[in-house]
Amino acid sequence: MIWQETDNQNIWHPFGPIQGREPLIIERGEGAYLITPDGREILDGVSSWWVNLHGHANPIIAKAIADQAQKLEQVIFAGFTHKPAIHLSENLLSVLPSNQSKLFFSDDGSTSVEVALKLAIQYWHNRGEERSKIIAIEGAYHGDTFGAMSVADRNLFSEPFDSRLFEVHFIPFPEGDGANTIEEFEKLCDENTAAFIFEPLVQGAAGMRIYNKSILNQLLKIADDYKVVTIVDEVMTGFYRTGKFFATDYLDYQPELVSMSKGLTGGFLPMGITSASERLVREFDNNELNKTFWHGHSYTANPLACAAANASFEILTSKACQSQIKMISDAHVDFVERMNSNDQLNQINSIGTILSMSLKTEDSGYTSSIRDRMYDYFLDRNILLRPLGNVLYILPPYVISQNDLIRVYEEIAKFLGRENK
Repeated sequence: MIWQETDNQNIWHPFGPIQGREPLIIERGEGAYLITPDGREILDGVSSWWVNLHGHANPIIAKAIADQAQKLEQVIFAGFTHKPAIHLSENLLSVLPSNQSKLFFSDDGSTSVEVALKLAIQYWHNRGEERSKIIAIEGAYHGDTFGAMSVADRNLFSEPFDSRLFEVHFIPFPEGDGANTIEEFEKLCDENTAAFIFEPLVQGAAGMRIYNKSILNQLLKIADDYKVVTIVDEVMTGFYRTGKFFATDYLDYQPELVSMSKGLTGGFLPMGITSASERLVREFDNNELNKTFWHGHSYTANPLACAAANASFEILTSKACQSQIKMISDAHVDFVERMNSNDQLNQINSIGTILSMSLKTEDSGYTSSIRDRMYDYFLDRNILLRPLGNVLYILPPYVISQNDLIRVYEEIAKFLGRENK
């Protein structure tokens, strides 16, 4: 096939060796399915890297983009603005924590985290307090730019660049009652601590590791005592992935900065946003050039992406979508109960529309050999699941049917039964 040959010759695909498996060509998408040129239909069980909330080629979002494209496709956002961005700011601030005051637009999850880190550091600079310590959680993943890598786990992804990353203090991942994590955080927090960044309740790339909200509340109480700027990375957990609009909604404390991306536009266009609290904004709210946040990019608040995000927001808040989210969440809970005693699993759990299970293997972790066996098994059955090493997870688009969800569960049970032979 000429297209496949040209792809192999010209394109460098992410998160895999150049001489890895040949990528499948996708002709189009429809609902929860990806469709190849020869008509093969593949159920997208991971929302195409967690971004596709409402299914592929959603007609409402597609129309919103097409309508906007005939009015204004792009405008410099320095010194100019437009209605789609203003409307999106109203939509998001209506559901963000009540302390949030302003939105800063960027282009993806990594840069929304970069913006948050820079704002947190400059906040103290503007106040004349040069706080330097930054704290994160072991196992974290916040993106692939240098700042985002610095606050993430040092692993296979970052190894070539570790010597170039800035210093960050890591606390243990919260397990059990979290006593060890809380104790370490208490030791680290002081008047020199600038920021604490975390993925709320679920560490995504680390293997969909879920932890208790009471532990996070205790960490945030300590951070609040020292006036530490708290950064919540909602890139994966936002937009009802955990059952609430933001995972932050489960917490007793409100963060200073919220990073958003992935599901923001319903999977149609790249966009990142960082929201900031009134406390933080106050230190920038002047006309002093040396206190200005000098950051931006060419496509800041692109009107087409804003139009997509507004359309996605309307779908998200509809009764039909809310019903689907509940159906998925309830189905996950039932499947967890069914598989809880399976002797092939270290653990299985869920939160909202996220379900994950860790398989027992001799070589656990991201490079586990079972990863390829699982990937191939499900793809051969026209189901896209992309395991994180020995961790298998489901993160479906909200339009998935109950029958299709049951089909995925049944194939998982069959795979585990086969591995047990």
